[in-house]
Amino acid sequence: MEIFVIEEDINVLCQQADSFPQGVLKAHKILHNELPDTDRRKFAGISYPGKNGAIIYKAAAEAMYDNEAEQTGFESFTIKKGNYISEFIADFCDDTTAIGNAFKTLLAYPGIDPNGYCLEMYTCDKDVRCMVPLTA
Repeated sequence: MEIFVIEEDINVLCQQADSFPQGVLKAHKILHNELPDTDRRKFAGISYPGKNGAIIYKAAAEAMYDNEAEQTGFESFTIKKGNYISEFIADFCDDTTAIGNAFKTLLAYPGIDPNGYCLEMYTCDKDVRCMVPLTA
C-alpha cells in the first residue's frame, strides 16, 4: 500500500452497472462503444455501498469537455483531488480476486474518508490502481 495523490479534480462520465459484479463489464463496454476518443480518455470504476448493503458500481470515463455528460446522456461525477490510500495491481485479469482483495485491505486502513468511495483507475488494459480517499 502507498499514498497516491490526485492533484486535480477529475470530471467523469458514468454508466451504472445493472448489478455487481456481473454487470461491471457491460457498463464499461457501453462507455467504450458510445463515447468517441476512447484512446485519449482515462477510465475508472467507482463503487460504494447502496441501500440494503448492495454495491453500486459505476464505470467511468474522463470527460473531454464541459457539459459532455448532458450532451451524451451519461451521469456526471467528480473524482475529488486529494490523498488516497492505494494498491497497484499489474495484470489484474490474471487474478480475478485481486481487486476485491485489494479493497478489503484498503478499507481497513485507518483514516479513510467515511463518505468516500472505492476507486479503480485503469492505467492500461491490464493494470489498475485501487484507491480509497483519506480524510483531509
